[in-house]
This record gives sequence, structure tokens and C-alpha cells, in this order.
Amino acid sequence: MAFSPSAPSPSTTQPQSQPLLPHKLDTIRSMDELKQIQAAILKTPSLQSPPVLAKILSFRALSSPQHIAHARSLLAHIDNPSLLLYNTVFRSLSRSTRSSVSASIMLYEDMLQKDLRPDSFTFPYLLKLFANSRALQAGEALHAAAIKTGLHANVYVRNNLMSLYAVCGKVRAVQKLFDGFPERDLVSWTTLISGYTKAGLAKEAVKVFEEMTSEKNLRADGVAMVAVLSACAELGDLELGRNLHRYIGAREVDMDVFVGNALVDMYSKCGDVDSAHQLFNKMPVRNVVSWNSIISGLVDNREFKQALELFRRMQGEGIEPDAFTLVGMLNSCASLGALELGQWVHAYISKNGVEADGITGNALVDMYAKCGRIDRAMEVFGRMAHKDVVTYTSMIVGLAMHGRGEEALELFAVMSSAGVKPNEVTFVGVLSACSHAGLVDVGLRHFESMSAAHGLAPQIEHYGCVVDMLGRAGRLDEAQDLISSMPMEPDAFVWGSLLGACRNHGDVALGETAAKRLLDVEPQEEGAYVLMSNLYAAGNRRSDGLRMRKAMRANKVRKTPGCSLIEIDGVIHEFRKGEELHPQAKEVYAMVDEFARRLHIDSPPDEARHHSERLAVALGLIGTRPGTPLRIVKNLRVCRDCHSVIKSVSRLYNREIVLRDRYRFHRFKDGRCSCNEFW
Repeated sequence: MAFSPSAPSPSTTQPQSQPLLPHKLDTIRSMDELKQIQAAILKTPSLQSPPVLAKILSFRALSSPQHIAHARSLLAHIDNPSLLLYNTVFRSLSRSTRSSVSASIMLYEDMLQKDLRPDSFTFPYLLKLFANSRALQAGEALHAAAIKTGLHANVYVRNNLMSLYAVCGKVRAVQKLFDGFPERDLVSWTTLISGYTKAGLAKEAVKVFEEMTSEKNLRADGVAMVAVLSACAELGDLELGRNLHRYIGAREVDMDVFVGNALVDMYSKCGDVDSAHQLFNKMPVRNVVSWNSIISGLVDNREFKQALELFRRMQGEGIEPDAFTLVGMLNSCASLGALELGQWVHAYISKNGVEADGITGNALVDMYAKCGRIDRAMEVFGRMAHKDVVTYTSMIVGLAMHGRGEEALELFAVMSSAGVKPNEVTFVGVLSACSHAGLVDVGLRHFESMSAAHGLAPQIEHYGCVVDMLGRAGRLDEAQDLISSMPMEPDAFVWGSLLGACRNHGDVALGETAAKRLLDVEPQEEGAYVLMSNLYAAGNRRSDGLRMRKAMRANKVRKTPGCSLIEIDGVIHEFRKGEELHPQAKEVYAMVDEFARRLHIDSPPDEARHHSERLAVALGLIGTRPGTPLRIVKNLRVCRDCHSVIKSVSRLYNREIVLRDRYRFHRFKDGRCSCNEFW
């Protein structure tokens, strides 16, 4: 007999045995399969055992956060749900960042109304959810419920209570829970260490770790080591950090990527960048946090060129930078004056949809301001939707460095009207703006307003700014009176500012007093010797000037070498006075000789001819197209001779030359400087 398509075969007409349905839950691969099986099971009460329903709930709730609502809905339609089912939903809620604390509390109350008592799984799931949401009040209520049921004595419940209080900053509550019961496991100790670390109590965290390691049969794991290494990093205790590293090796703690990152961060923050770099290179597995740790360590230790080189290596290995990487790069660019690379980072931010707001936006503002593009800094500032005190302060300080004091003060007024409270750093920017713009009386009013209107006690750096401001204006008596009235001992910056003012205004007597006090504070301060020597020379007291230079040599005071940087085609070139290590040194020195000849400064001997800023200018002239602006960063204050020469070079070669020295920006153009000889 031939097979007829219309006649069903015996195998297709026989219904599938329903008892097999629950077993199929172990092999389902998609949500569609689950829906089919779920529909069949819900139509058959005999199949609705708690384990079966728990599997359905688990698959729905744990497969994706978007299915949690379906799991809760399913739970609501089940007659007499068991505690296992509620715990399954609580577990799924604890794993989702979208979970609602209020919805979880309602579900918990619904469970209680059904006469179901929480167990040692219920509380930890809910406590984890509350910890993720920083829901301290809800956690405290659950703590009270745990005490009533006696489950607070369970080590698993207690550890989760400790974790909740730790993330909410209640470290004393963490300690109290830890002390309350003798039963403690490694998680208990680690949670207490983490709690102290997160609360900024690094010494206490290390003390707990030492107590833990003295316990018998208890050995730290990777999680505990990450916690204590973070505390060590905050302390900056290199010897302790090395001991912890030895402990990891001796106890054979798993050196996973998290422990490796913590070690790199510790060595970086303790100032041992070489060890951090060596460790980083040996890590078999690295993630973006690894790269961020070493890059930020280099930035914090002012190894900016190495940080940029590592960033290029990171790109070469195909690691996508995140916001923290980009902020580190922008900070490096700001310090080096690397505008081209900074602009590349900005373009990367825009192309990849990274929000140029918050810390990223602030870093962009700072980078452009410190790279001489105050106009671009203003553009970024204007587009930022959320401006905090750091945003305004970065812009105010940037304007002050560029000599745009009145604009800085206008922005400070806008900041106040926007309800953003200034901090101590803001006032350093405001006072610097007044100083560089010669707005002495305005600056004094702002100085007085710090405590009177803003409740901020002036710190020594603010007094230093005011002394500098008065000194620049020639009001030396007032500067001296302010120093006498200071509530703290003047530091080197204060005395150095007064001494510099004496040099500018030819007050030898007061200068001698300031120099003596400066050397009392910092015996190796080269500036005191140099300024007094110049002051004596200006007052025709050459023998005294010679005496100062001899004293400098006798006391083995080493002069900080001038260093200037210039970026050309994305490459940072570094020069020091008289140094001939640059591959184009011959051409550079030839160019210096050329503009010296054209400016008629061959005679008398020009002692500043080979200062680092002139070498950088020379490379810029031969290494860029005519008309290209040159941007230079110097670590010291530009000397008067070089200032005069660069003004003339800007006119002679028709170049805009932007020089950032230790104190401010100088924009040279057409033979003039934006500082108006006031620096």
C-alpha cells in the first residue's frame, strides 16, 4: 500500500508523553522553546512541581534582565508558590543592574503574606540587590528582619550585610558585625578590609589584613590581595607593597589580571614606575584596566612621554581605550603641550560617541588651555551640558595663564550666578588672573571674600598669590606687611615671590632679607642665589653678585636645567641648554646663529644664545612650513633675553610663537608679546 500524504503516520498522531515535558527544560536552547513547554505545563497542574516551576523561572529571569518582569508575572499566577520560587526571582533581581528596590520589597512582603519565611538564601539575594543600589535604609530594615529570624548569625547572611554597609560607607557597622560572631571566613575578613579601604582608612585596612594572615588555616586569596593592595597604594608605602608582592608569591596566590592590575597600580602610586612597568610587561593577560593602571601611573609620576608611547603601543595591540584612558592621554598632552595628539584624542572622542562632559570634558578644557588654544577650550566649555566646580576652575585658570584676567573674573561671576560654589583651587585661579592682569585692588577684594563670603580659609598658596600680585605692582611694603600677618609660616613660594619683586623693582635691602628667609626655608633653592646675584648686578654691586655665585657653588646648589618641548607632526622634541643630542642639532644651531646674526646680537656675547627655548624655536622654524604657529613649553620662567629675542623672531620670520613657561603663556606675534612685559 502506497504512503498517502493525507494519511497521518502513527508516529505523528501519537501525543508526546506529558511527563517528558519537565525533562525537556534541561535541554531548551531558546525562549521560544521555553514558551511552548511553559504553556503545556501550566495547563497541567500535576506537572507544576516547585522544581519544575523554578526551572522555568530561572530560565526566564536569569537568561536576560529584560525577562525578569515575565518571571515576576509568572510567579504571580502560580497557586501556592514555594520559597524556592521566590528565591529564584530574588536571585535574578540581585544579578540585574536594572532591578527596582521598591519592587523587590513588595515581592518580599508578598512572600511574607503567603506565610513563607525567608531563609539563608533569601536575605543574601536581597542584600546584594540593595548593595548594588546603595539602598541603605532598605538594607537596615532587612537587617532587623534577619535579627528577628535569627538568620543574622548565618555567616553567609552576615557577610552580605557587611558588604551592604561597606558599599554604603558604614565601616563601623561592618566592624561591629565582624566582631559580633566568632565564625568568620575569608569573605568576612576581605569584606572588612575592603570596607576600610573604600572609606579611606587605609591604615586600618592593612591592620585587619595583618590580623587575618596571623589566623591559622586562613590564607588570603586574590580578592583579599586586591583589597589590601589598594589600601597600600593609598598609603604610598612601597616597602609594604613589596612585602605584599612577596606574600603573593610565597602563598602561591593566583596572579590573575585583577591581582596584576592591583600590583601595577600599587607600584605606580608608590612612585616605583619601573617595577610597575616591568610587572605590566610580564602580565600574560591584560585588559583595558591594565593599560589604564600603567598609563595613569606614568602620568601621576610625570612620565608623560612614556605614557604617550604606551598609548601608541596600546593602539598597536588593538586595545580600545575607554574614558579613563582618554583622560590620562589628555592630561599628558596638557603637560607636554602636545596639541596635535590632544586634537587626535578629541577627534577619537567625537567619532566614538564618548560624551565630552564630566571628567572627559574637563580634561579637554584643561588640555586646550594648557596647549595654548584657549579659544578651543572655550568652545568645549560652552558645549558642556554639565559644568561643575572643576569645569569652571579649569577655564578660569586657563584664562589666567593666558593673561586674560578680566575674562577670568567675568567667568567667575557667571559661576557664582549659576550656583556653583568655588573651592580653594578656584581662588588660586582668580588671584592669579588678577596678578597677571595687574588688577591688584580687585584681587585684594576677592582674597578677603574667600572667608567672608565663601567660608574658605585662605591657604598658603593664596597668600603667595597675593604677595606675588602686590610685588608685581611694586607695592612691596604691603607685600611685606601681608607676610608678617600670615597665620602660617611663609614657604619658599611666598619668599620667592617677594624676592622676584625686589629684583624687578631694584629693592636690594628687602631683597637681601627675602633671600635669607628663602634660604632658611630651602637651603638648596637655586632661585635665591640667581635672583640676588642679578639684583646685585643691577645695582652695580658686582662683587656681591660674584659672592652669591661662589656661595652657590660652595653649597653645591645644582641649578635646575632649562628644558623646552616642541611638538612637530605629532612627535615631541626635547631640548636642554647647550645640548647637542638631537639628531638635527647641527641644523638647529645653524638656525640659532642665523637669527642671532640677523638680529645683530652677536656682540656683546649672548649668554642665553643656546637656552632651550631658542633651540626649540629654531627647530620649529626649520621643521614646519612658513607661517605655521610654533608652540613651546618650558619648565622654567623664560628669561628676559630670550623673551626679547623671540619677540623679534616672530616679526623677522612672520611666525606666531606661543610659549608656555612655568607661570603663564606668552603669545609672540609681529614683534610683540601678549604679556605686555608683565610676567
